[in-house]
Amino acid sequence: MDAVEPLGDGEELLPPSATSDGTLRRLQEVALTCFGERGYHGVSIRDLARAAGIQPSSIYAHVRSKEELLFGISMLGHVTQRDAADAAVLVAGPEPVDQLRAYVQAHVHMHATYRMLARVCNRELAALSPEHEQQVRAVRETSVRLLQGVLARGERLGVFELADPYLVAAAIGAMGIRVAEWWQPGGNHTADEVADVYAELAVKLVAKQERCTGDES
Repeated sequence: MDAVEPLGDGEELLPPSATSDGTLRRLQEVALTCFGERGYHGVSIRDLARAAGIQPSSIYAHVRSKEELLFGISMLGHVTQRDAADAAVLVAGPEPVDQLRAYVQAHVHMHATYRMLARVCNRELAALSPEHEQQVRAVRETSVRLLQGVLARGERLGVFELADPYLVAAAIGAMGIRVAEWWQPGGNHTADEVADVYAELAVKLVAKQERCTGDES
């Protein structure tokens, strides 16, 4: 597993859409940090209680299990990414190139802004119960279908050329996911710069190439 860098000054663990407060919010923040640092299976209920400054039995007044904490975190992260991508594509206009840029920029920004949340969502998906994993994957698939729809429409309009629609969408999505693993505030590139460059890379990956036929001599 990749090493986890600590969050920088001013970085947020949870997005504004996280409505929990009090002890439950503290538990979510503690769980997010602990799962990110040690992995879901490396953290016990006792560890979470100690980090939150409460008794282990008190946790069950707020959640039924450690897995339920992970489920809440995973849903929050996936919904945040999906909603950001949806909103970006909606305001991008009708051109597939603009929509693709907007999707990738939103995707990258989410993974840069909420790095720990993104890491846990992507690393620990398999630790969820089958029922919870199915619910989270349904949200994830909604975002994937949005990207695939943008790419497919671009291909129909003759703007994009897709070697394999599924693999192209997977490659573009994976680029953004990895940002949460290596990018840090205060580094050589801002989140905006990374998002812009990745957006252009995605466009270049699928842009239809003009073929020079020329006259044979």
